[in-house]
Amino acid sequence: MLANLLHLISRRMQPGYDRRFVQVVAVRKRPARNRRMERLIWICWGLIAVKSAFIAWAVPHYRIPFSPLWVILPTIAFAALCTAVYHWRDR
Repeated sequence: MLANLLHLISRRMQPGYDRRFVQVVAVRKRPARNRRMERLIWICWGLIAVKSAFIAWAVPHYRIPFSPLWVILPTIAFAALCTAVYHWRDR
């Protein structure tokens, strides 16, 4: 730190000083989208919607003593987590 202070006071810059900060720049391409996997995700979301509708109908119809949200909300939360991991996996 003292050496940098002395260079600042003496106003002498070393040769190549302005190029020393950026050594390597690497640009990665985004992975190609997998249409088959995205179709599977949409199919699974459709099945989750059907299951949620069935649970919402079945619990009151058969007088099951708990709220249907105890089944529906964890299912949707886990599916949303899996979908988010797929979409943001390489960002």
